[in-house]
Amino acid sequence: MQRLGRGVPVAGVIAVAASLVFFSGMALATPAKTVAKSAAKPAAKTAVQPAPDVVLRHMLSGQAQDTLASLVMRFNEEQKGRIRVVVQNMGALDDAERRRLPSMALLEPDDSMLFFRDKPKFKPLYQVMTTNGQRLEAGQFFPLVADAVDDGAGRIQALPLGLSLPVLMWNKDELRKAGLDPEEPPQSWFDVQMRAGKLYDEGSACPLTSSRFSWIHLENVSTQHGEPLLVRDKGRAMRARLNSMVDIKHLALLSSWYKARYFQYFGPGSEADHRFLSGECAMITGESALYQEARRAGIAVGMSPMPFYDDMHGANRERILPGGMGLWALAGRSAHEYQGVAQFVRFMLRPEVQNEWLRGTGFLPMTPVAMRTLESLDVPPPLVNLATRRLGEASPAKLRTKHNAGLSQLRSIVDEEVADVWANRKPAKQALDIAMRRAGGGAP
Repeated sequence: MQRLGRGVPVAGVIAVAASLVFFSGMALATPAKTVAKSAAKPAAKTAVQPAPDVVLRHMLSGQAQDTLASLVMRFNEEQKGRIRVVVQNMGALDDAERRRLPSMALLEPDDSMLFFRDKPKFKPLYQVMTTNGQRLEAGQFFPLVADAVDDGAGRIQALPLGLSLPVLMWNKDELRKAGLDPEEPPQSWFDVQMRAGKLYDEGSACPLTSSRFSWIHLENVSTQHGEPLLVRDKGRAMRARLNSMVDIKHLALLSSWYKARYFQYFGPGSEADHRFLSGECAMITGESALYQEARRAGIAVGMSPMPFYDDMHGANRERILPGGMGLWALAGRSAHEYQGVAQFVRFMLRPEVQNEWLRGTGFLPMTPVAMRTLESLDVPPPLVNLATRRLGEASPAKLRTKHNAGLSQLRSIVDEEVADVWANRKPAKQALDIAMRRAGGGAP
C-alpha cells in the first residue's frame, strides 16, 4: 500500500500587542521625580494559545487517502480556525510517535498494536456525541451496518466509515491464461478448488490467497451456514463455539489446499492485498473495497459474493456480516478534542460527504441515501444487489460477536492456532479445539 507522508502541522501564533500611550508635558522641564510618578506602567502582555489540533490517524492509501485529505481540508475551511483536524498516516510514524495517542483513529480494532504499539481504550462514540449535543443513533444507519459497530444494546461505538463485505475476487487475465472462463463466478468452495487446481497446473505460484482470515473464514463461513460463534451454556453464560462441523470442514479443506499449493497464506490481516494487486496471486478472498483499488491498478478484476458449501443443509450464501474499519475516539482526550471529533462525525454524516467518501474509497454506504452512489461506481450488479438486500436486514444477535465482547482477542487466538495448521503441527480440529479452550470455553 502506498503511504501518505506524514505532514507536520505548523501552528499559527497569535500575538497580542499592547499599545502604550505617552503623554508629553509642557516645554518647561518637569522634575524627574514627578515624571517617574506620572509615567504609566506598561500593560502586562498576554498570549492567546492556539487550540490543540484534533489528530486523525489512519492507514489508507491511494485514492482513499486522497479522499480523506480532501474532506478534512473542506472541514477545516468550514470551521474557520475553531477546530482543526490533522491527518496522520500510521505508516510514516516511528514507534515513539505511534505511542502518542491521537484524538481519533480510522482502524479495525484488531490493528491496535500496529497503530499504537499498545491496546488503548476507546471512548464510545455515542458518548462523545451526546456530550457535545449531537445525535448519533443506530436508526441513522443500515441495520447491518449499525450492528457492526454497536455494543449489543444498539449504542454506536464507532462511525462505520470503512466497512466491506467479504467477497471473492479474481484476475480475469490469469484465469483466461489457465483456460478458465473469467466471466463465470464460482458458486461453491468446490468450484474454487477446481479453479485453483487448474491455475496451479498452468504454472500459477499463488492460485488463491486471503486477507482478514478469521473474519472471512471463521465468522462469515459460520454465519453463512447458521452456526453461531456464541452459545449460551446451562449457566446462561455466553461461550464461544469455534469448532462446529462447518468450521472444521472448512479449515481442513484450506489446509489441504495449502499443502497442495493451491492456497497461500501471508498473514491474518491485509498482508495478502498487495499480492493480489501486484498480480502475484490470481484469486483472493477479501474485502469488497479492494475491488476499486484493483481497477485503479489496471487489473481486469472479477468479483462475486463469498462462496459457500452448497451440500450443507440450511446454508445461505448471502447471510454474511460486513466488517472493517470504523472511526474510533480514543479515551482520555481533552474536551476540545472530543468537540472536534463530534463536529467531524457530524460532517462525515452529511449526505453529500458520504457520497464523495464512497466514490473515493469503495467502502460500503452507511445509510440508505448513499446506496445510489454505489450503483454508479461500476460495481458488479450482483454485489450491488447483495449490498442492497443484506445491509437492510437485521442480523440475528447470536451470529455476531461484538468488539467490546472480546472479538479482537478471539480473532488473535484463532490466528495463532491456525498458524500451526499451516506449519503442519496441528490438524484443523485440534487447532480449533485448542482455540476454544484458550478462549475459556467462551467469549473472552
